[in-house]
Order: sequence, then C-alpha cells, then structure tokens
Amino acid sequence: MKLVAILATAAAILSAADTLEIFGRQWIVPVATDWQVVQEDGTQVLRLVKNRGPLPGPRRPIQFALADARDLGDVTVELDVKPLGSSLLLVFAYRDEAHFNYAHLSTDTAVKQPAHNGIFHVYGGERVRISADRGPAAFHERGRWHHVKLTHDAATGAVGVIVDGESVPALQAVDLSLGTGKVGVGSFDETGEFKNIRITTTESGSVQR
Repeated sequence: MKLVAILATAAAILSAADTLEIFGRQWIVPVATDWQVVQEDGTQVLRLVKNRGPLPGPRRPIQFALADARDLGDVTVELDVKPLGSSLLLVFAYRDEAHFNYAHLSTDTAVKQPAHNGIFHVYGGERVRISADRGPAAFHERGRWHHVKLTHDAATGAVGVIVDGESVPALQAVDLSLGTGKVGVGSFDETGEFKNIRITTTESGSVQR
C-alpha cells in the first residue's frame, strides 16, 4: 500500500503544474506552495522552501521553476543564488520532465561526490554526468549569496558556468542531443533562494528579467 501511495503522489506531481509570477514573468513549478515570493530590501526573492526529492524510478530532479518562455537557444542566465543546503541547480535545454540538462552547483567537489558539482544530462532515464570532475566546488560556503552566470549555445551544445566571477572547470560541457529548450532554477533535494534573475537570448536580442 505504501508503494501505491508513493506512485500516486509521483503521478500527481508530474501531471500537475502551478505557476508563480516574479521577475516580470510566469514560472511553472510542480507545486506552488513549495515556493515563496518575498521582498527583501526592496528586491524580489524567489524562495524554495520544500525539498522534494526525486520521484520513484529514474533518478533525476523535479523541484525547479521553469521560465514560461519559448525555447531558447543561445541563452545567458545571470542571477544571485543562496544555497540553504549544500547545493542548487540551473536547468537548461528543457524539453519535458524526461529530457533536459542541468548544472548542479555544490559545496562538494565532484571528486568527493560525483553526483554533485557538474553538468548532468537527462534523456529518458537516469541523470548522467557529462562534465569533468576536476577543479574546486562551485560554492565555498552555504547560506550566503553567490553571483552565477550560465551560458548555453544550442548550436554548438556548449555550456559553461561562472560563479562569483570565476569559471568552474567541472561546470563546462558539450551536449548536442537536446538543442533549444526552456531554462529554470531549483534544487535536487534541498532548499535555497534566487534573485535578480536575468535571461538574455541573442536570437531575438531580447533581455528578460
């Protein structure tokens, strides 16, 4: 009976979709009550307050907010993040819940924890690391704000992440299997905060806060 209940909950989360409005746009989330939109010193902050872990089945994240925009190719996502646990993630090239890539930013190095601090690929199954495991962790400490910049070129498949002005070797990769897609922010199974989100795509020359 417990397994049936878990599977029923999983199905409900996957089939449902709520929306939040912040940073001048709509964001699609699995469950709106897992998130808070607050003001801190006059600045909008998106706060993830519930750490839903992966669903039964292939191990991949579900707890992220997707920007409700057309699929983006040559895109830059720049923002400030505060990990309240040890990690957060940025989603890119998102097609659907079983086909997307994400950058996992962590206080762990990839050598210490291979499932952390890297670029990961989801294509119908388990998430798979597609970046090197060398170099330092993305975050040196939790509970404080970090400035993050992710760039993704769908034509070449190249993605790279800069944290607090420093390029992170473990957060560089190439993947040509997905191409364009949506972008988002969240966590694998922890909580955190996001602000000053700016999404830029050179395809249209548009800047979206």
